Amino acid sequence: MNYHIIINNVKTVDELPGSWSNQDLIELLDRFGFPDASKSNPAELRELLSMAISDFEPAEAAAIMLEYRLSDKLNEGQIDQMSHDMLLDKISEEYPVIGLHHQLFNINQLLHKAYNGKFPSAKATITEFVMSSEDPNAEAITKEVVLKAFQHTLNDSNLIKRLFSDHLEGKVKFEEADSIIWDLSDKGDNQYQLITSEYWMARDEFVEAELDAEVILFEEDENED
Repeated sequence: MNYHIIINNVKTVDELPGSWSNQDLIELLDRFGFPDASKSNPAELRELLSMAISDFEPAEAAAIMLEYRLSDKLNEGQIDQMSHDMLLDKISEEYPVIGLHHQLFNINQLLHKAYNGKFPSAKATITEFVMSSEDPNAEAITKEVVLKAFQHTLNDSNLIKRLFSDHLEGKVKFEEADSIIWDLSDKGDNQYQLITSEYWMARDEFVEAELDAEVILFEEDENED
């Protein structure tokens, strides 16, 4: 299947809009010893949380954040270990479970700002693009389809191309695509926005702004048990 792609904008950010709702901030303030935060001005919640967090030791604060967001994915021992590792490494890039990178990024960046850089900063990439196909049988635009198309405009140093070459060529099932792209939004009229880590896709890795790309999907072998 062939798709036509126009890259309209690629930007690097250190925080994702909407990553923390007011209710998230209120619940976190309670965990950091600031009761009745629901009575506070919503516009001040983020600043109040930063002040509340800074009263705790960094690793302790990280553990509270991890417990809040990822207690269903991590056990107590993992949270304790990660809360210390976050002070040394970009855990949202290096943790082996790719599916946790998105939330680890959000946690890390909130802590990074609350502690004025004590936690290593990570970056995210937001790409706005147009993608369409004249093929009536073309697959819908999914995270997998986008990554397989984008390989044709990303340079050879791109980590996705180096780690998942067989997946991109349709030789292996590409289950990791759903975790590599954190969000894929359909804006209408063939316009899309994707959000991922700069670790996976950096602004300076894009080679062409407009291209035609072939996408090969993985097909299960019906003869296999």
